[in-house]
Amino acid sequence: MAKIMNLDGTQQLDLTRGTVEQAYDRWAPVYDLVFGGVFAKGRQAAIAATNKIGGRVLEVGVGTGISLPLYAPNVRIFGTDISEAMLDKARRRVKEQKLKNVEGLAVMDAEKLEFPDNSFDVVMAQYVVTAVPNPEKALDEFARVLRPGGELIILTRVSADTGMRRFIEQKLQPVVRPLGFRTAEFAWSRYAKWLSGANGIELAERRLIPPLGHFSLVRFRKVDVAKAA
Repeated sequence: MAKIMNLDGTQQLDLTRGTVEQAYDRWAPVYDLVFGGVFAKGRQAAIAATNKIGGRVLEVGVGTGISLPLYAPNVRIFGTDISEAMLDKARRRVKEQKLKNVEGLAVMDAEKLEFPDNSFDVVMAQYVVTAVPNPEKALDEFARVLRPGGELIILTRVSADTGMRRFIEQKLQPVVRPLGFRTAEFAWSRYAKWLSGANGIELAERRLIPPLGHFSLVRFRKVDVAKAA
């Protein structure tokens, strides 16, 4: 199995691509029912931020395509997901709702995006970072395919660094991992550490998103080096 480094330098077993793929194949029939309402406010906030930027958008972890009807008609979207079953539902949604601004949908690994550098004005990842085997590698890929001046917009669970909440999250993690996500090891310090080593990426915004204040909408901007000079 793939391994990750904790912030204290110790190693722990992590998700594998196969685990995630199987989990979300199982989620596909009920995903909208279970998570549609719970994550609605976060989804709307993320899409609103994306629509303000416009252009060409990559939604990583597009899932059943529940977000696709929310994009402005002038925004062009390409969606990727690890689960073919999820994408089957997304394709039906695109066809039934005649979403002509969707360029394409494809099975793709978030850690190995099959696009050239600087391909998108926005990279959107909703509740994805905590569900991939190597989160920092995925974030690097998101930044790679983002055009200078563009934004990486993520909705993500932010776990606690200390206290009772951290204790509970750590106890729950072995239980929820087979479901395709994690509860612990994603304190803001981990994102900040990635940001400190990400060349040309700056934090544009971070704000809490329902439910329970455990989630954040985070906007990273890719610096246009030419303009900055």
